Amino acid sequence: MKFNITFGSTAGKAQAPAPAAPVVPALRAHDLFPTRVWQAQLEELAPHFDAWIEQVLALRAADPEPAGRTVRQGWNSKDFTLLERPEFAPLRHAIRAACTLALAEMGQGERAFELQSWVNLHDRGGFNFLHMHEGSLLSGSFYLEVPPGSGDFVFRDPRPGVLHGYVKGGVPNGHADIHLTPSAGLVVLFPCWMEHYVETHEGDGPRITIAFNANPP
Repeated sequence: MKFNITFGSTAGKAQAPAPAAPVVPALRAHDLFPTRVWQAQLEELAPHFDAWIEQVLALRAADPEPAGRTVRQGWNSKDFTLLERPEFAPLRHAIRAACTLALAEMGQGERAFELQSWVNLHDRGGFNFLHMHEGSLLSGSFYLEVPPGSGDFVFRDPRPGVLHGYVKGGVPNGHADIHLTPSAGLVVLFPCWMEHYVETHEGDGPRITIAFNANPP
């Protein structure tokens, strides 16, 4: 079979289509694996702060050797029952109520829990190195004394693979640790598996935090 090929005139031939406009996809964003933390300012408890600070300092004076764990250049209590002391009852009730609300959002509203609580105190130069609270339903911190120069509380990005990505910063799929600047009376709740640390305290007065876990009974 032969084909006749004609060069020159294009009369009677179909014209080539005009170039199509570039396709711009209509993207739908889906934020997967969200990590929720909660905050509240317990201003109503401010009249108790001075007495609680005195109580914490008295506990340190009575047993000045720190428990260790993740605290450096400071002091932390050895036992985990600080909030069970009668003088801390208003704070215990507020923290239990906060944990109950947060656990309900996590689908654990009917679950009973016990509070484990202790003091973290930083002198000048003190800090907490990176760690997590394993095996708890929920973890948290209450900031009792936050002098000028107090170090930030920092959440480490919980996605291990994101460390290998090129994109950095607080953008979708970027890597960025989250800094929380504390203030007296602030309570923060977070998943126990969230790695976190405390930056170096550069103030003269002690930075005092009451840390806690909500644990299954």
